[in-house]
Amino acid sequence: MEDGRGHADARVFAGTYEQDIARAASLISSAKHAIALTGAGVSVESGIPTFRGRDGLWNKYNPIELATPEAFARNPVLVWKWYAWRIGLVMSAVPSAAHSALYDMEKMGVIKWVITQNVDDLHERAGSRNVVHLHGIILRARCTKCDYSIWWNDVPKIPPIPKCESCGEPLRPDVIWFGEPLNEEALSKAWGIAQSSDLILVIGTSAVVYPAAAIPLVVKENGGKIVEINPDVTPLTPYADVYIKEGASYALRKILEALKK
Repeated sequence: MEDGRGHADARVFAGTYEQDIARAASLISSAKHAIALTGAGVSVESGIPTFRGRDGLWNKYNPIELATPEAFARNPVLVWKWYAWRIGLVMSAVPSAAHSALYDMEKMGVIKWVITQNVDDLHERAGSRNVVHLHGIILRARCTKCDYSIWWNDVPKIPPIPKCESCGEPLRPDVIWFGEPLNEEALSKAWGIAQSSDLILVIGTSAVVYPAAAIPLVVKENGGKIVEINPDVTPLTPYADVYIKEGASYALRKILEALKK
């Protein structure tokens, strides 16, 4: 959504905060196939830093040195140290109220799938079963040569570089780096889910990373609704049917309360 259509501040949302919560809950409950797209804002309350924004990781670290195939080829120890630190953050984190609220909505049958840009496993740990990871998962490593992969039960100690138990080649984090395409299977599944959905909850994502940022528009173009939850206005905001300017946990708790009435 970088075509310049509209302006993020141009849309004025009628109604009070309470009315927006009620409107969002009404749209979700009346939808036949509602889904959620989540970004870093869902996990930030669990202690997982965001990448963008004022306190984002990319304001402190250079992604070209840490999150590209070229960086890994140039200095795999540095890259693995960075990911070992982040693996430790994920392992020590607990699901936020936002993760739990989405699981509750899944149990109620109102949210069918969660498509996430996050590489942590907090949706699953909260209980969600129908989760698509667009950008991979940080607790898994895969071989740079063969099909071998492994899940980490503990934070890897770096150095040495983790090696494949099958062929002996270096392992790498099983995440999508800058300059890499998304996993075709995950993207195809997410696209198919979006095409069959009539509402999408977009929570805590900057809506600037493609192709994930296009998924809400797939729902919209098929006649569906967009409910956006974000403390900051995004490029998606002008297209939202309801925009709730709030953090993920607080807003989702309020929507969940309204759904249960």
